[in-house]
Amino acid sequence: MAKRSILHMFDPMQNNSPFDVNMALDCDFDVLMPYANVKFDSMARLTQDVIFSRGPSGVKQTGIFIGGRDLGMAIDMLNTAKKSMVPPFEVSVFADPSGAFTTAAALVACVERELKKNHKKELKDCKALVFGGTGPVGIATGIITSLAGAETALVDHFSSDAAQGIAEEYNRRFDCDLSGTVATFDEDKIALIEDADIIFCTAKAGIQILSTEVLTHAKQLKVAGDVNAVPPSGIAGIELNDFGAPLIHATNSTNAVGVGPLAVGNIKYKVQHALLESMLAGSKPVYLDFIAAFDKARELLK
Repeated sequence: MAKRSILHMFDPMQNNSPFDVNMALDCDFDVLMPYANVKFDSMARLTQDVIFSRGPSGVKQTGIFIGGRDLGMAIDMLNTAKKSMVPPFEVSVFADPSGAFTTAAALVACVERELKKNHKKELKDCKALVFGGTGPVGIATGIITSLAGAETALVDHFSSDAAQGIAEEYNRRFDCDLSGTVATFDEDKIALIEDADIIFCTAKAGIQILSTEVLTHAKQLKVAGDVNAVPPSGIAGIELNDFGAPLIHATNSTNAVGVGPLAVGNIKYKVQHALLESMLAGSKPVYLDFIAAFDKARELLK
């Protein structure tokens, strides 16, 4: 009898994401097994429970998905799972904490496409700001952008020390070059955006971070991307479905364009779907993180 496909979903939080469960079912996994409150020190044991119970043929129909909210923890759990494999008993592993890796990958890839299309620029040529930069999506956005060569700052609403501490932590982890800063008031935001080429907004839903008045000071802005789908928009002038729409009414940079949350969400959905499918597609296991997500987003946008 043919083995059924199984996805074991390990989450350090008190519950698994319904979004991830729905996505996995739509990718034809036959059985989903969610596990909440998974501790890091259980990861090796759980992984070996997964691999040794199915046989060499069954492991090809088996995968591990890692959720949670802590990006560093998710990567550590992925690496531990990988080290715990005993060939030929190996399964694919996909880390996407809070959907941060696939969302950030889609956001940066969409902005990169518009940067090339409208300004003939590469990320490495630009200065980027990530508002809401100390949350999971913001951190992942910053890491991807920095590794692509952009001068990148994580912007926190309350604390420069907190932002810089997070920047330094992830610089050590991933050999990127992030900085951290704070922008509590409009005058702080104005000072930051005056020479920014790219603005990402990954802050809490339903809060406008950059108003029209503030954006008039963004004299060098080329592309702005927002993942906030709950009104009001995180960046004034960006509509839900915008994908390269001019921002001439919201900024003095007459060539600036915007990328809206539904445009980003569409690519995020496709990226996650493709990566989940790839876990069952090949004969060899795959290990998927923000790098794989960004590569896939770029591929989908070609």
